[in-house]
Amino acid sequence: MPRHLYGAGEITTRLGVSRQRARQIIDRPDFPQPYDRLGMGAVWLKAEVEAWIREHRPHLGEADDEEHPS
Repeated sequence: MPRHLYGAGEITTRLGVSRQRARQIIDRPDFPQPYDRLGMGAVWLKAEVEAWIREHRPHLGEADDEEHPS
């Protein structure tokens, strides 16, 4: 996957939540809309997800670029 995109798995890992909880968060009206939908599912722009995290989950800090490359 391109380094500037997150799939649901990357969002789950980044938020440190279960897949079910990640789905609830992704479905919120204030969460960024998917950038595109592929055969494997929706993908989001990393920058938009990280901006949402900074605003709504600031305690999570910045993404670790080695684990979540930009």
